[in-house]
Amino acid sequence: MNHCGTQKLETDRLILRRFTHDDAEAMYKNWASDEEVTKFLMWQPHSSPEVSQSITDEWVNQYSDDKYYNWAIVLKENGDEPIGGIGVVHMNEDISMVHIGYCIGKAWWHQGITSEALKAVMDFLFDVVDVNRIESRHDPRNPNSGKVMQKCGMKYEGTMRSADWNNQGICDACYYALLKSER
Repeated sequence: MNHCGTQKLETDRLILRRFTHDDAEAMYKNWASDEEVTKFLMWQPHSSPEVSQSITDEWVNQYSDDKYYNWAIVLKENGDEPIGGIGVVHMNEDISMVHIGYCIGKAWWHQGITSEALKAVMDFLFDVVDVNRIESRHDPRNPNSGKVMQKCGMKYEGTMRSADWNNQGICDACYYALLKSER
């Protein structure tokens, strides 16, 4: 893989950029404190803006690593305020594979924003980083997350029973992936 770190990406409606220290308040307000948004995630809702600040500070520090890929999702019409995040949550360089996770505030659900962000990230990872396999997974009780993957061309590979966990406890995991050769 040709690691180059988190680069600014742009689509018709979105700017995907690095998080900054100043994003903590928007992160807390727009998605991280919402129990409905975090229901199927592996981290608890943030209990205070200070928790969000600690997380964004940690992310900013990790941008010095060229193998770190984590974007703030910014809707152009909202100025520079992030409404969610998307990034590589696991990487296996031996097989040139990345696993992507994403989260967006519920005020922006069902508008195609997450699919637009995922498509831009996938294109970047395939074309610039030279990844061979991009995968993601979701709890089957959260089918809309799977619809995002399908919309971006990812192929359903199967459901692993009781193979994952999230804020609902132990759960099944529906896996999707796309290979560079399948684009």
